[in-house]
Amino acid sequence: MDIPALQASWRDVEKVGDEAVLYFYSHLFMAHPDVRAMFPVSMADQRGKFFAALGRIVSSVDKIAADPSFVQQLGRDHRKFEVIADHYPAAGASLLATLQYFLGAAWTDSLASDWADAYGVVAKLMVVAAEDDEANAPAWWEAEVIGTDRRSIDVAVLRIRPTEPYPYVAGQSMAVEIPQRPKLWRYYTPANAPRADGTIDLNVQIVAGGQVSAALAREIRPGDSLRLGAPIGTALTVSEDLPRDLLMIAGGTGLAPMSAVIEQLDADWRETGRTTNVHLFHGVRTQWNLYEHHFLSEMADTRPWFRYTPVVSEDPTYPGAKGVVGAVAAQSNHWDGFTALVCGSTPMVEHATAELTAAGMARTDIRFEQFDTVAEPEPAAADAVAMTSPDTAPAGTGSAFPRPEVTTWR
Repeated sequence: MDIPALQASWRDVEKVGDEAVLYFYSHLFMAHPDVRAMFPVSMADQRGKFFAALGRIVSSVDKIAADPSFVQQLGRDHRKFEVIADHYPAAGASLLATLQYFLGAAWTDSLASDWADAYGVVAKLMVVAAEDDEANAPAWWEAEVIGTDRRSIDVAVLRIRPTEPYPYVAGQSMAVEIPQRPKLWRYYTPANAPRADGTIDLNVQIVAGGQVSAALAREIRPGDSLRLGAPIGTALTVSEDLPRDLLMIAGGTGLAPMSAVIEQLDADWRETGRTTNVHLFHGVRTQWNLYEHHFLSEMADTRPWFRYTPVVSEDPTYPGAKGVVGAVAAQSNHWDGFTALVCGSTPMVEHATAELTAAGMARTDIRFEQFDTVAEPEPAAADAVAMTSPDTAPAGTGSAFPRPEVTTWR
């Protein structure tokens, strides 16, 4: 299989832009009109994301062969869309038809064979993973909203409780569907490690033009039901025996998975007296957005393994660290022996990664999620790849969900 040829041909089709996307969906829906109902009524956000993700995954089949876990997880997650094995040949045929149409003379028999083989590898991994998962887990989980808290003009906090045990780990995310926006699944990250009572806090920032975030923040009430997809993502999860210290860099709403992981580590420390050392940098535009500042400061004062540096980029009067969070973090220490976890908007993640590598950190020691390959985030992707804890009210503002004493993290 000629991987460079696959990737080069995909780049050529990507240059076509929306015309290729429209051709793909026209071909798919004309050949298989029954699948149209699986997609939302409005596909303005959906269509480009799905097509782009499909092409990127298939053209990188060599990486999948080395580690199939991501694609297997993707197959399990697609059960929530009611995808079955029969749908994969339909999508594959439309993908190949689109490539053939736009590549023209460059679409050789050899290239066609490679694309078909690569798609077959991906589809088989997804189908088998979904079939295996069907025996052990539902396609989605129902969850009841048990509390809402509108913390600021553009932020709400929802506390939900799945009706059946939901087996996520700190740092993972899940897709969420609300009744007001059927088929428009959006990814969110719990801002807490799993709790004994099963509750999960979702922090929702209203995104201008977003079809889901505004409804989720403004219209959902206690007693309403949501659907949750299977837990997904491993880049921001931390095993109990992690031998390395952690550098955490969060941009705005990217604090949520960091908070969940820190809560997990804190529980380990209280139980065993040992845990991983952590230095968290939380970057926001203004001091007002440091919504966990008081609590994180208390943590830093009472946990010998935890350090916290708030960073403000657009307020020259702020007395603490100022600048872009990735640059401030990279310049603050020599991070030899650390693993970096980075979460924020795509530009923030890219900038932080560049700053860390320029400062000497190996790229293999920098971890972040890339959920744009599996979902369509809200427009302007809220600061944690549209799925995590948002900039909320400043420390000290009242909440419907008050924090317990600092000894229990949350």
